[in-house]
Amino acid sequence: MPTDLLIAQAAILQPIINVARACGLTEDELELYGCFKAKVHLDVRERLATRPNGRYIDVTAISPTPLGEGKTTTTIGLSQALQHIGRSVFTCIRQPSMGPTFGIKGGAAGGGYSQVVPMEDFNLHLTGDIHAVAAANNLMCAAIDSHLFHGNALDIDPSTIMPRRVVDINDRALRSIAIGQGKPEDGSPRDTGFDIAVASEVMAVLALASDAADLRRRLGRMLVALNHHGEIITTEDLKVAGAMAVLLKDALLPTLMQTLEGSPVFVHCGPFANIAHGNSSIVADQIALKLADYVVTESGFGADMGMEKFMNIKCRASGLTPDCVVLVATVRALKMHSGIARVVAGKPLPPELTTENLPALEIGCANLTRQIENARKFGVPVVVAINAFPTDTPTEHALIRTLSLAAGAVDAVVSDVWARGGPGGEALAHAVVAACEMPKNFRFLYPLDAPIREKIETIAREIYGADGVDYAPLAIERIAQFERLGLNSLPICMAKTHLSLSHDPTLLGAPSGFRLPIRDVRASLGAGFLYPLCGDMRTMPGLGKHPAFENVDLIDGRIVGLF
Repeated sequence: MPTDLLIAQAAILQPIINVARACGLTEDELELYGCFKAKVHLDVRERLATRPNGRYIDVTAISPTPLGEGKTTTTIGLSQALQHIGRSVFTCIRQPSMGPTFGIKGGAAGGGYSQVVPMEDFNLHLTGDIHAVAAANNLMCAAIDSHLFHGNALDIDPSTIMPRRVVDINDRALRSIAIGQGKPEDGSPRDTGFDIAVASEVMAVLALASDAADLRRRLGRMLVALNHHGEIITTEDLKVAGAMAVLLKDALLPTLMQTLEGSPVFVHCGPFANIAHGNSSIVADQIALKLADYVVTESGFGADMGMEKFMNIKCRASGLTPDCVVLVATVRALKMHSGIARVVAGKPLPPELTTENLPALEIGCANLTRQIENARKFGVPVVVAINAFPTDTPTEHALIRTLSLAAGAVDAVVSDVWARGGPGGEALAHAVVAACEMPKNFRFLYPLDAPIREKIETIAREIYGADGVDYAPLAIERIAQFERLGLNSLPICMAKTHLSLSHDPTLLGAPSGFRLPIRDVRASLGAGFLYPLCGDMRTMPGLGKHPAFENVDLIDGRIVGLF
C-alpha cells in the first residue's frame, strides 16, 4: 500500500471550479486560491435560503489511543461512500494545526484512499486562516501591553490578564515566559506565555460566528482582564476589536476542497476539542446543508469531548441538530483500552493487539459502550463504524457489533474505506441513510439557566462517569466571580485530557469511582462559554524526541515525508 502522501499526489484532481459547479455553487460565489482551492462567500446562504436542509451527521469516536482510530478517514470515506451509492453529499471538517502535523500525529487529511486533496495544502498553510487567527490574537495581546505601558487608563489588574500570545508550532519553551525585561521603554514586566494558535479564543470565535457582524460582536466582547474593582475589561474597551475583525475578514469564509473521489469538502477553523469546543465552523455547515442531501462533519477526539461540545455548544449557537451520530472504533484500540498492552513509539505493536483476543476486546468495549450511551443521551440514533485493519478477525467484528447493539446503537458495520475508498464504506453509508430516517428526540444535556456548578457536575457525572467534582479554591472563587458578573447562563466547555473519560490519561476503558478535579474556571465571552480546567491541562504542546518534521523535506520541488 503506498503512503498517504503518494496516494494523494497520484490523484487526478478536478479544477475546484468544476467541484463548485457540480455541488451548486456559482463562480461569482468563489474566491480562487489557485486551481484546487477556493473561498466561498457567505451570501450564498441568501440565494439558497428557501432550500430545505440536508441530513446532518456527526462523526465521533471512542476515547483516542496512540494507535489512532481513523475518525477523519472514516469521515471522508463515509462521504465518498454516500456519493458512491448515489447521494449528494458535502463534508465539513477542521483545518489541522501545524503543531501536530510536525509533532507526533502527522497529517490530518484522512488516510489511504479516503483523503482530502491536495493533501499537502490541507496539512500546511492552506488559505492562511490559522495565521490570520494568530495575527488577530497577537494584536490583541500587543494592545494589552501597550495599554499598560501608556498609563493603564482602564485600571487593568495585570494579574487577571487572560489572553496569551500564540504560534502554530509545538514549542514547550514558550509555555511560560517573562516579558518587558529590557529597558523601561520595552514595556511593563509581567509573566505570561504562549499557547498554540488553535487554542486561542479567537479560533473558537471564528468557528462559532454566523456572519461578519456576529464575528465583530463576538470579538468585541472577548474578556481581556478585570480591573482592580473586579469589573470586566474587553477588547472593545481596548479599541482593538475592529482591527481584529479586519484581520479575520477573509478567514470567515470556508475553504472549498475535494476528496480523492471528487466530492466537495469545506475545510474551516480548527479549535482543539480538549481545550476549546473542537468543531469546524457553523457557516460551513449552514452552506453545506443547503447544497447537499447529506452533510458529514466531525467532532474532535472522543464522544466525551468534541461530540458533547458539538451538541451542547455548537448546536446551541447554530440552531442546527444532527440526524445521526457515527461512532468510530477499531479492534486494536479497544483491546488497548483493556490495558492488556502498551504501545511504545518506534517499536512494533505488541502481539496482544494484533492477534485475536476476545476477552481483552470485550473488556475494552466498555469504552465503546459508554460512548454510545453518551451519544444516546442527546436523543440521536448512533451507528458504530468498525474501522477495519488486516489483523482483525470476523469473530472480533461480530463481538463489537453484538456489544454495540446491546448498548443501544442502531447498527454497527465494518468499514474498509482506508483501503478501498467509497466502495469500502457502502455498508456504512446504507446504515447511516437508514439511521437518518429514524425518529429523533434531540435534547441538550443541561439547561443554560442551571447554576454553573450544576452544569459542570452534570457533564462530569453523565458523560465522564465521575462520582462527583472537587473544586480547588481558585475554581470556587472564579465561579462566584462569574455569577456576580452575570455570566452563569453560558454553556460549559470542559478542558480535559482526551485520552480518558476521566481527567487522568492513564485511566483507560470506562473508569468509575473517581472524582473530577477542577483547578480553575475561565471565561471565553467572545466564544460564549465558560471553560473549567480539569487536572493538568496544557495549551502549548511540546515536540517529542523524534518529531514528524524530521521526515519532511522538499526534493526536486516535491514535498516528501508528510505522513
